[in-house]
Amino acid sequence: MKHAKKRILTAGAWPYANNYMHVGHLAALLPGDIVSRYHRLAGNEVIFVSGTDCHGTPITERAKRENVPPFEIADKYHKSFKDCFSRLNFSYDYYGATYEDYHKEEVRKVFSTMYADGWFYEQKNTQDYCPRCKAFLSDREIRGVCPHCGSVSKGDQCDHCLASLDASQLRDKACAACGGPTEQRENKSLMFKLSAFQKRLEELLASRQTTWRQNALNETKKYLEQGLPDRAVTRDLPWGIDVPVKGFTDKKIYVWIEAVLGYYTCCKKVAESRGTTVEAFLRDDGALHSYYIHGKDNIPFHTVIFPALLLAMSPAFQLPEYIMSCEYIKMNNEKMSKSLGNLITVPDLLNAFDADTIRFYSILTNPEKKDSGFTADDLIAAHNKLLVGGLGNFVNRNVSYLKKKFDGVIPAGKADAEIQKTTRALYRDAGAKLEAGYTREALESLIEYIQAANKYYDDRKPWVQAHGDPAGFGDTTATCLYMIANMSNLFHPFIPTAMDRLKAMLGLDAAVWAEANFTAKTLGEIGILFNRIEVK
Repeated sequence: MKHAKKRILTAGAWPYANNYMHVGHLAALLPGDIVSRYHRLAGNEVIFVSGTDCHGTPITERAKRENVPPFEIADKYHKSFKDCFSRLNFSYDYYGATYEDYHKEEVRKVFSTMYADGWFYEQKNTQDYCPRCKAFLSDREIRGVCPHCGSVSKGDQCDHCLASLDASQLRDKACAACGGPTEQRENKSLMFKLSAFQKRLEELLASRQTTWRQNALNETKKYLEQGLPDRAVTRDLPWGIDVPVKGFTDKKIYVWIEAVLGYYTCCKKVAESRGTTVEAFLRDDGALHSYYIHGKDNIPFHTVIFPALLLAMSPAFQLPEYIMSCEYIKMNNEKMSKSLGNLITVPDLLNAFDADTIRFYSILTNPEKKDSGFTADDLIAAHNKLLVGGLGNFVNRNVSYLKKKFDGVIPAGKADAEIQKTTRALYRDAGAKLEAGYTREALESLIEYIQAANKYYDDRKPWVQAHGDPAGFGDTTATCLYMIANMSNLFHPFIPTAMDRLKAMLGLDAAVWAEANFTAKTLGEIGILFNRIEVK
């Protein structure tokens, strides 16, 4: 597929380092790897980044409970996340952590520049203070009654109705650590002029009607209709990035600003390693396409907060073009959540199943447009039916027959012209879906190709043709091997390890997003592509 080379920035949300990763995170983040792999196969230049969010109140709270330094908590889960992504074959160009020196220094530079440019201002205001703990409290350190649904809620977001909150909106506020009532005391903060970007963000929303997911459009509209308030960018916290402004050096940069700036810092790190600049992957010049991958509860940070920061940094930067904000994975009819305690962890999943199987099932059931569930039984059923009984069976019944009956010698033949036409169309159709960020829809179209391939094999009956119609047998074999060669390309973004093994087994060229032909004359050693999982 010939086209002008594009630059692609894929930015996956940063999982928070206070517990193990669960399959809800996997569902939200895996589509970013699929899209990145597709663009690389299509010949585009990709920077795919993410990292671990290591600062903030939940980590300090856990550190207090376990009587260890916050770094120990953050580092433990950061290493776990990196291990999970590695075992799942995520193709990150860089996966960082907000405690890394490079990130901290770059954030401080951006913060200083934005302060010098007048985007921050000092404000004295009353803030929740706990007399027992003798400390000002961040929003997450406060519990109270949600004004929208009446449930007990954190000060920044209600886990029940998912409303974004300010702690001042809660009723019956108390300190989350000791349970005592809070009181109001005067404190000073630096504030970000978020309200100054109201009109520009409304224009952004209007311009992204076809590239942002519907839930992102809905949530952003609701957020903007409330009117954007200025937000504090400094906090009285013991763990985080020091504020580089005189008079505020005893405070930390609020995690909401420094975590989303991780997209900028990681992109800059990768760009510099390639001998280019971060501006090349942020400048809106027509050749750049950006994807932001995250769950539904992170929408405002990617459609309001981060775009406002980009506008403050440079008017030349591209604002998020594609928002891939999935819905929820549910367990027991509830959102899967670390804070709610209902989850399946990714480390446990990886200890039980092959990475390609997990990737395949996660995309097959991905909550692109509505909530979905995730169960081990359904994963096993999908593996056995679609990978073993579909893709694996089609490959095996062709190559095994040739090895058994013809010593691996491939007969002369010509691939079916209609199937070639269908295959070329599939590259275009699935590619368009992947470029639009719909990985589940793309995978579903590839599964239809497998089903059509198996039907073609059954209808042609090559085991009969081999004895009475050698020319027909040659054409059927050529067609089936042609389809296998193209399956090894088309499925590569989804199950890369299995497709690399298939290519090595059949002597196929490295994966590209373009029509492939099977050119080998004989088959070498072959093996089973997927083994059936027996339910214990």
